[in-house]
Amino acid sequence: MGPFRWLYLAVFVAIAAVFALCAVALLVLAVATFLPAAMPGDAGLRPRFLAVLEAVGILTIAVAALELSQTVIEEEVRRSAHLSSPTRARRFLSRFLVVVVVTSAIEFLIGIFEYLHDAPERLPHVAAIGIASAVILVAWGAFVRWNRAAEELEPEALETAKSEDRKVEPS
Repeated sequence: MGPFRWLYLAVFVAIAAVFALCAVALLVLAVATFLPAAMPGDAGLRPRFLAVLEAVGILTIAVAALELSQTVIEEEVRRSAHLSSPTRARRFLSRFLVVVVVTSAIEFLIGIFEYLHDAPERLPHVAAIGIASAVILVAWGAFVRWNRAAEELEPEALETAKSEDRKVEPS
């Protein structure tokens, strides 16, 4: 696997870079969405409010993309270990699911504010996003709880992960 390791690392770095570029592009789009809403003018309060909500939604997705970029770099590039232990799998999935749950929960709240007055017929669709977020959160909690027993079988893997954290943290 030695010679292919560098190829995989290069692909992971490229993926992380594209995630980061997407985050920057979304940041620019969020600012472009927000600025007209913040400028004085004849636009009503409701359109401005919806534009700010849209900017928040875009920023939320930008944060998710940036967090995914950071996770790929830290978990796949900077660490020398592979995803083989229960501890590593739980930690990697937890980082990813934090992004998914928070992003979908914020989108759920934005959807409620956006459609409550203008399109209440769309609220069941928004509710489905909220329910999906809750189900993912509960499933994630169950996974972490059940995975703890597997971690106890390999306490050295937990210690290895903790020592790697000290190496990965910025100085």
